[in-house]
Amino acid sequence: MSKSVALLLLCACLASGRHVPTRARRQAGSFTVNSDGTSGAALKVPLTGNDKNVLSAIGSADFNDRHKLSAASAGLALDNVNGHGLSLTGTRIPGFGEQLGVAGKVNLFHNNNHDLSAKAFAIRNSPSAFPNAPNFNTLGGGLDYMFKQKVGASLSAAHSDVINRNDYSAGGKLNLFRSPSSSLDFNAGFKKFDTPFYRSSWEPNVGFSFSKFF
Repeated sequence: MSKSVALLLLCACLASGRHVPTRARRQAGSFTVNSDGTSGAALKVPLTGNDKNVLSAIGSADFNDRHKLSAASAGLALDNVNGHGLSLTGTRIPGFGEQLGVAGKVNLFHNNNHDLSAKAFAIRNSPSAFPNAPNFNTLGGGLDYMFKQKVGASLSAAHSDVINRNDYSAGGKLNLFRSPSSSLDFNAGFKKFDTPFYRSSWEPNVGFSFSKFF
């Protein structure tokens, strides 16, 4: 918990006392619908910053295939003009408990055609819905690639201690439409997990994501 609080203070200190440039003062909202019936919405609102760093409030909500809330998150994100970023989020999952997550990304390469970033995250899981269940950690990372802001691919993996679970995912993205104020993407991918007692097969999933900039 102390490391997460320190990160939050660091984000605030980096951006405090600065004004967000006009071009950066934009709210970003997105909505995603998946083939398995799940969906999600997210909002990102710039709070303060300068020409190099912007601190934003972030929030999201995920819904299951019965359109009931499956997770709700809120937090802060610090974005750098060179494509690097940090975020701190708290998540409430009905029927499970709470999560506190820290994530970071580093842009490895960028030009007019190619963009490659590495990401890593750490999550503290508190399954308060199960009184005798211990808290546990999830650590993970991955790579994101985009070609001309049109076609993208991603790979990620994560490990949860205590329950000794590994999660893997691979996906692709195709931008169908883009304007200065909105974007529509088609997403497709596969995911699987394994534990000492069970291994799932690769499960496919497709969906559409619409983003709006205000």
